[in-house]
Amino acid sequence: MILRSDQEQPSNSRLSHKATRRAPIPSLNRPTSAEENGSHRTGDSARPPRPFDGEVAENPSILPISIDPMAVLSNLPLADAVLALSSWVLSPTALGRIFQAHRGSSFEQVLTFPVFVQLIADALLQHQGSGRQSFQRAAEDGLLPTSVEAAYGKLRRVPMSLSLGFLEEISAHLRQIFPASASAWVPPECLRGLNPVILDGKTLKKVAKRLKAARKALGKISGGKLLVAMAPRTGLVLTMAADLDGEANEARLVPDLLPRVGRHVPGHRLWIADRQFGDPVQIGRFLAQDGDHVVVRWDGRTSFHADPQRPAVTGTDSRGRAVIQQWGWLGAESNKQRRYLRRITLIRPGEESIILMTDLISEADYPAAELLDVYLARWRIERVFQQITEIFSLKQLIGSTARATIFQGAFCLILYNMIQVVRAYIAAGRPQISLTEELSSEQIFYDVRRQLTAVYELVSVPDVIAAVDRPLSQKGLCEWLTRRLAGLWSDRWKKAVNKKPRAKKPDPGRCHGAHNSVHRLVTGQKGGTDPP
Repeated sequence: MILRSDQEQPSNSRLSHKATRRAPIPSLNRPTSAEENGSHRTGDSARPPRPFDGEVAENPSILPISIDPMAVLSNLPLADAVLALSSWVLSPTALGRIFQAHRGSSFEQVLTFPVFVQLIADALLQHQGSGRQSFQRAAEDGLLPTSVEAAYGKLRRVPMSLSLGFLEEISAHLRQIFPASASAWVPPECLRGLNPVILDGKTLKKVAKRLKAARKALGKISGGKLLVAMAPRTGLVLTMAADLDGEANEARLVPDLLPRVGRHVPGHRLWIADRQFGDPVQIGRFLAQDGDHVVVRWDGRTSFHADPQRPAVTGTDSRGRAVIQQWGWLGAESNKQRRYLRRITLIRPGEESIILMTDLISEADYPAAELLDVYLARWRIERVFQQITEIFSLKQLIGSTARATIFQGAFCLILYNMIQVVRAYIAAGRPQISLTEELSSEQIFYDVRRQLTAVYELVSVPDVIAAVDRPLSQKGLCEWLTRRLAGLWSDRWKKAVNKKPRAKKPDPGRCHGAHNSVHRLVTGQKGGTDPP
């Protein structure tokens, strides 16, 4: 998927097995006995013998097939759009600049960062997360300038700063070309002037036990820990913070993530988070910037002291369920982080109540029912994690170190963002689609993968590079995507509506099995020890 247009050619001069196409053998019929004896003739000259089944001419290159790459791409609009998008945001020039800015102590010799990015992209898009398939096929095609082991070593040592910068800068470019007329979620009117941001953590699980320190470990092994920020209006991931220890608490990544989000989300922000971030310390961090606000689920541990001067108010939500509003202090009097907040409790019959804490005190300006709907939007980031795991092959980790898993996690988030951009342009061309969330990212990506496979099977890599090399500006690319994807539609892309939702099953409880992080095993740390 990642196209090399302004980069040196690989040192291996072997032709790709797809660079020269061959026509099929004209006839694979068995010759007759007369033909085998050479007695069958036409006129005065002998007829050339036909090859046997499976027999290949000594010089098959004399029968080339000329395939026009533009003709192929014209019939595969999704592949054409994704390739054009990737060549714009993931050009070798852009990747080289990102590497120089965030490489830390790493360096390039034979295997450059743009080639490395293409190898990982091929593994995720074409080989369901198999790094070996991608690396070995690239070596066969003469596109891997070093050994397969060296490619794995490069992945094993990727600096965490490079993974974070890679995601942050590419996502910033994708936001610039997101169509202005498309929206994944429309916030309520009471949030006018606020930019909602959703936070949640993700543990990268199921690391293969290839490292010596992990081979005898019991239970499952986790890689790194991610804390991801998402903009619900567009559905795009903004940035993330990471920890090498997959067993670490993501709450300690908040101080690193907040300034990263601040660089990309100007103005006043509304932080939306789950109960993991519902204590006074984290709420204080969210509200450190003047004008920022928070809607977070109560952690269930910190005491809440109701204000006796302000009685509770009871109402209902949009579904008729009871809602109780209280005002008071979160935390004991001795707690220096104690803060006056508004507590909103949604009573759900047969299920656990949802208790929210917010600094949006005014009931008239910020109705409780609308704030509950805002918190419900937090589930969108859970779907992001599900999609990058199941659709973009994060469930099969290529590397066995924490650094490798973090880089793959960042790459999967970039692929997710690219599909969101394509989905937004498709939705913008359909007046009957009001929100991009009405379309299935999974179904669209299924067709994208099929079309990309067809392109790379029919057209050689140099021809693909030449075909999609369009020197477009940002505005020009947006206009081209609008024209290319206008009118493109399949009924399969429309999400199914669950008209008869099943009752929620009772929670069976947590199974406390053996698990550990690969970082702790390699460094010899015990639980609770901070990584270096």
